[in-house]
Amino acid sequence: MRMSRGHTAVGTTALLAAVSVTGCGLIGDDAPDSGHSTTRPDQPTRRAPVWDPSPASVAAVGDSITRGFDACSVLSDCPEVSWSTGSDKGVRSLAVRLLGRTGAAERSWNHARSGARMADLNGQMRRAAAHRPGLVTVLAGANDACRDTAAAMTPVSDFRSQFETAMRTLRRASPRTQVYVSSVPDLKRLWSEGRANPLGKQIWKLGICPSMLADADAVDARATQRRDSVLNRVVEYNTVLREVCAADQRCRFDDNAVFDYRFGTGQLSPWDWFHPSKNGQSRLAEIAYRAVTAKTPADSAAPPAP
Repeated sequence: MRMSRGHTAVGTTALLAAVSVTGCGLIGDDAPDSGHSTTRPDQPTRRAPVWDPSPASVAAVGDSITRGFDACSVLSDCPEVSWSTGSDKGVRSLAVRLLGRTGAAERSWNHARSGARMADLNGQMRRAAAHRPGLVTVLAGANDACRDTAAAMTPVSDFRSQFETAMRTLRRASPRTQVYVSSVPDLKRLWSEGRANPLGKQIWKLGICPSMLADADAVDARATQRRDSVLNRVVEYNTVLREVCAADQRCRFDDNAVFDYRFGTGQLSPWDWFHPSKNGQSRLAEIAYRAVTAKTPADSAAPPAP
């Protein structure tokens, strides 16, 4: 139907008035929401995804696993084979897989420390946040369970508050940084796999994770109860990691992929039969890469082959 000139003028005036009131389409995406939608009813509102599967930089926090301890030589860190930020061609760390070899060398940082417990994570997180990284990887908790005795393990409530504190530290300094949280490995499986090696058992006597590995050949009720208490504490730690991570929209837990991984002696250091070997570091990198690049956490469920 054709409109008369008078109707056209009225319609134009009304349209200009409406635009001047609502401001629809005249201001950028960063402007406050006026309560009016710029899309038609049949068009869904598009929101930028919270999780970016291609972060531009990586920082690592955690303990000796992330430092590559005993993976290259006895009683020494070997960060070049770190599953998170290492440069080793055989391992192909998470940083290398995400950024390429040159990008990983320029835009990844390892602030983990051998022997660190969850109480140390806050300081590490503060140093990592200073880089404003696209992603921070977290693997911590094994040393909280690996104490002189099972009774000396970090209480679960303390473990929770320490992790929450570290996350708050990161958020204050770098609100948009993503976090990948690895579960604590299954220390009881480590005992069951490593105890078959006579040399490994002798090295364990030097004081490696005595709460789990002391008296490696003992299978009496007392030894079994001690090992089970350590295993249960690790399970509780992983529950904490899952719950704290779930409260942060830019955090992904590995859904116990590392804990559930059926590693063998090939994934253990030939010097202490406790820390990951280069092969073990590579498996950790695979698990992390799958979780970080998945469209949803559920897409990263399949574990890598041993």
